[in-house]
Amino acid sequence: MTFARVACLYDVHGNLPALEAVLGEARRAGVDLVVVGGDVMPGPMSRECLDRLLNLDLPVRFIHGNCELAVLALRESMRTGAPVSYWGTTSGRPLQSPHREPMEWAARQLTSEHERAIAGWPRTERIEVAGLGTVLFCHGTPRSETEVFSKQTAEQKLKPVLDGLGASVAVCGHTHMPFDRMVGATRVVNAGSVGAPFGAPGAYWLLLGPGVEPRRTDYDLAAAAEAFRSTTDPGAAESAKELLQPPAEADMLALYATAELSESRAS
Repeated sequence: MTFARVACLYDVHGNLPALEAVLGEARRAGVDLVVVGGDVMPGPMSRECLDRLLNLDLPVRFIHGNCELAVLALRESMRTGAPVSYWGTTSGRPLQSPHREPMEWAARQLTSEHERAIAGWPRTERIEVAGLGTVLFCHGTPRSETEVFSKQTAEQKLKPVLDGLGASVAVCGHTHMPFDRMVGATRVVNAGSVGAPFGAPGAYWLLLGPGVEPRRTDYDLAAAAEAFRSTTDPGAAESAKELLQPPAEADMLALYATAELSESRAS
């Protein structure tokens, strides 16, 4: 099946006001499919965002991010008492504070029905989009949801990861900063982050078909920050602060340059 207009929503991170604003704009754009690219959680309204997307009255496809896998591992540990087997990093080292507590909180918000739904999300998805052909969706890279790369990553590092995909376009997220670049014969587009962007504030997403259109949706940031603070999420205050004043893009590019195509924090 070929879709005419596809909304790509990545890294929502429990930001329900941003998600609602983007869904409204996506409807006005006439999308016939929504792709959720992972990391719906953690965040102050993780459960609400997940419920909204699972009950969306539009066709929707999901792929998992590193944070969904971390939440599943945490819930398994809570049931069995066994050590947590996955923390969202390729090293396997435990996630450290201040990121660990919000992840544990997000895991406790979910129901068994949520858990079963998330467990069925694949790492990648291939979708036919009008005007673009086959588009491959992944969270970090096609081989790993934790790997990071940016608009500055050298092409020779990326080609072995992206060659031979059999797709004209690859859409990723994970680093919370949009870009659009060619790697060999593949157009690689980062959708940015709906709920926790780096750089300028706003809700970033991607509209596909018949071209590739980066989108930035405005919403009431102050109201969203106040809604964050009203939750019991232990990371709510920090999330509200970063919502109003996101980390600078240059700072994050420098950080990611030290971890290209290797371990990243669960974010």
